[in-house]
This record gives sequence, structure tokens and C-alpha cells, in this order.
Amino acid sequence: MFPRIKRGGNEEHPHDYLQVVEAYRDPQSGKPKHRLIANLGRLDRLRDSGQLDALIVGLARFSEHVRVLGAARSDEGVGCRSKLWGPPLVFGRLWEREHLPEVLAELAEGRRFGFDLERMAFALTLQRLCCPGSDLQGSAWVQTVEAPGFGALELHHFYRTAAWLYAVREPLERELFRRDRDLFSREEVDLLFVDTTSVYVYRDTETEWRKRGYSRDRHGELPQFVLAVAVDGEGWPVAWEVYPGNTMDRAAFLKVIEVFRTRLRIRRVIVVADRAMLDQETLKALTEDLQAPFDYILGCKMRRQKEVRDEVLVRAGRYHRVAGNLRVKEVRVEGRRYVVCYNPEEARKDKAAREKIVARLEETLAREPRAVIGNTGFKRFLRPARGTLEIDRRAIEREARFDGKYVLRTNTDLATDAVATTYKGLWRVERIFREEKSVLEVRPIFHHSDENSIGHIVASFLALRLDVDLQRRLDAKGVETSWPDLMRDLSEVRAVRLTLDGKAWKIRTDLTGSAYAAFEAAGVRPPLRLLPLREATM
Repeated sequence: MFPRIKRGGNEEHPHDYLQVVEAYRDPQSGKPKHRLIANLGRLDRLRDSGQLDALIVGLARFSEHVRVLGAARSDEGVGCRSKLWGPPLVFGRLWEREHLPEVLAELAEGRRFGFDLERMAFALTLQRLCCPGSDLQGSAWVQTVEAPGFGALELHHFYRTAAWLYAVREPLERELFRRDRDLFSREEVDLLFVDTTSVYVYRDTETEWRKRGYSRDRHGELPQFVLAVAVDGEGWPVAWEVYPGNTMDRAAFLKVIEVFRTRLRIRRVIVVADRAMLDQETLKALTEDLQAPFDYILGCKMRRQKEVRDEVLVRAGRYHRVAGNLRVKEVRVEGRRYVVCYNPEEARKDKAAREKIVARLEETLAREPRAVIGNTGFKRFLRPARGTLEIDRRAIEREARFDGKYVLRTNTDLATDAVATTYKGLWRVERIFREEKSVLEVRPIFHHSDENSIGHIVASFLALRLDVDLQRRLDAKGVETSWPDLMRDLSEVRAVRLTLDGKAWKIRTDLTGSAYAAFEAAGVRPPLRLLPLREATM
């Protein structure tokens, strides 16, 4: 049954009448029809007299669902409280689809923990996504989350699980890698993008792992770990490794490559990395030191590498267009293969930026020559002259050679345009790394022990896998949303527990923004709006 408005009266005095009708299907014709149940009267009179409101309130007394939802909106309920529900539902489904419960159960076989280890590992992972912080903060946070088993988790469970993740990090990585090959139907990894970062620790003392070194976060006063991450050509996290905080980028790079060789037994792969990794030691290790050498595509430091600066960039040759604004040409120097990439639009931007700097430099020299001293932006365009400084026009001309260009070195037999587009994929992965570092908040770490600190990092990369999985599923459905917006919308989906007339209910709040798209992408059916608590799924 449903209400219906029926137009009545006459042309001069039309009236709307409120009726209650019932839909049925004619048994002979099979067509849908409506049957009048009751004529409630003129709609305007019902409104003006207040009879319509009284009727609705009276009917609502016979519907528990309407009463409960009304009580929730008007705060008439007793014991009303809410918990986070959207993220554990969505990421919980992805957690299951990646077979993490089974993997963790296999690794923990024969061990007795006295608590649900899989639930605790998921809680650690979910905290990295939703509410990054210390384990002390996490032990309070899990009590605000609507997820199976979270209510029984305590602080010491966080510590024990982090230490266990440290102990099983290598077999965990191997098993996930093996299952990924099956899950995504891949026989081998073709491309491997490698990046490194540092993770500082709020501790004063150094240990075997916690060392002071170059800090990308400008916290050189604190000890840190160095983290190397490898993802495949589609941005999927494949391997991770932790090193002492004083490990240089190139050393971490070579070590994570060796991880692929020994731990994961990858045979043929093309390593793609940025110019920070390119030196003779790296090339020798990739091509000579390993039993089965890797192919590589590495970015070059154009200004610091003499061969690139003075030979590769000055070689004549015609560029050919690859896609969009990207143009490429190949240069060989004594058998070494380089690919010069050129973007005319970026070249115009570089030229405009340089001309702006030179104009400011000329103005500053004319007004106050001493003001240019110590200015790093001006330094490269200056030279000493007769006890003063003047603009170095030849330096400006040399700088123009770099406009809109970057140079790659490779030992692959890929076509020139394929080398360029493959390296361009590294930009996408680097962007992913920047986003994930800010999203997962791996840094800082609060643990006292190295084992718990590294276990904390392992949980962060389990979170990274879930994050990338959801992002890829959303991309496949054409859903465009930023990570902060997505997490905000999912966090708005809450479970409200309410007691009314001695009965307990669970109410789901509205799905707003991209929340429904996230549920759909993860393959999760949103819970019903209202569930009796005895029937509600936690």
C-alpha cells in the first residue's frame, strides 16, 4: 500500500485528495492495477487542521523501524552510541580477498597467543589507514570501531603482534608474492620500480637498526630506519625491506634487488629507478655481480655526469614524437645506450623560469650587488670579475641545453619510445609513494625495540596493499576521488547502537560522497539501514 494524490473539484476550485491505494496484478490480463483502500479527505484541510500529522504519528506507533529511526534522529533513544563502520567493512573485504587471514594462520601454525592474532593484525593495518598513531592510541581506537573481535583487543596484544610480524616478515612477503602471481594471473614480473625513504623514531639512543643518517624529513637529530620498496609496473607492492638508518640510497637499492634474486627468485626483470641510484657501482652490480644480470632503465644526472653533459646532450639527431609532448632520440657512446627525452612545453617553462631568475639577478646587481652573495638561485649564473660579480652569459647558454630534457641509460633492447614510456611510469609510482607516505603515516615510530618498530612497518605495508587494491578497483570503475575525500566519506559510515523500549538496534548512517562507490568496488553490500542487534552482523 502507498499514499496517492487524486485531483478533484472543478476548474475554478480544484482540490487534491489524499488516498491510500494498493497495487495488485489483474489475474486475467496480468497488468498491474491500483485498488482504493481509503479516501482520507482533502489534503489542504488535513494539513491545516493538523490531522495529517496526527495520523502519521499514530500510524508510526505500529512500526518499530520508524520509531527507532525517529528516536535516533531526535535523540530520544537510551544508550545511543556510534562506532566506525565503513572502513572495516570495505578494507575487511579486501583483506579477505587477498587471503591474508589464511596466510597469517599458516605462519602462526603451532603458536598459541591467547588472543585472535588475525584480528589483531587487521586492527594494526586498519589503524595505519584510518588513525595513524602509537600502539597506546591504537588500543583505545579499536574500541571505537565496529569490527568482529576488536572489542577484545588490548594494548599488550599490539606489542606482541608487532613483534610477531617482525619475525615472519620474510615468509610473509614470499607467500604474498606467490599468491599475487595466482591472484593476478602473472607468470613473472616484467617491470620493477624501486624507491627508498627514511622513517625516523622518537628515541635518543641508536641500536643495530636505528641509526642517524640522511633524513628526508629533516629530523637528522633522531635515529631512523631506511626503507626500500619495490612495486611492479602497475604500482602493486611486491617487496619491501628495512635497513639501518645510515644506509645510503644506492646500497639499499642494491640490497632490495638482491632480495628479488634470492628471496623471491625472480629471474627476468627490468629495474627502473631514478637518477639518485645511478653510479658505476650500481651498474656493475646489476650487470656483472649477479649470477643472472638484470636489465635496467635508470635516470641520469645530466649536470653531474660528464659523459651525459658534454657528449650525449650535444649530439645532433632528430627527435621523433612518442605521445603527447614527449619526443625521444637515441644516443650511443662507446656502446653505452642513452635515450634523450624532450618535452617542448616543459622546455618553454624552463626557459621562462630561467629568464625570470636572470631578470631578478640583473635588477639586484644594479641595485645592491652584495645582496646576491649566498643566494643559491643566483649562484650558478654568476662569475667573479674585477673584485665584483657579474652575470655569466656562457653559464646561461649551457643551462639552456637542459630545458625540457631528461636522459635515460639502459641496457635493454626495447625500442626507444618504449624505454621512455616505461621510465615515465616511474613518475606515476613515485607519486603513489608520496601519497602513500602521507596517507599511511609510517613515520614517526614510537616503539622502544627494533623488532616492534619493524613489525609496525610491516603492518604499514599490509595497509599499503589494501590501499592500492581499493584505488585500482575504483580506477577500473572510472571513479575519481582523492584519498582524503574517500577516507572521510567512508568514515562517515557509522554503526549507531540504540536501545528503545528494552530492545537493542543497530542503525547505519547515510552513505555520502564516494562511500557507495568504495563499497561497490570492494564487492561489499552496504548493511541494511536498521538491524535488530540480535541479528546484526558485527
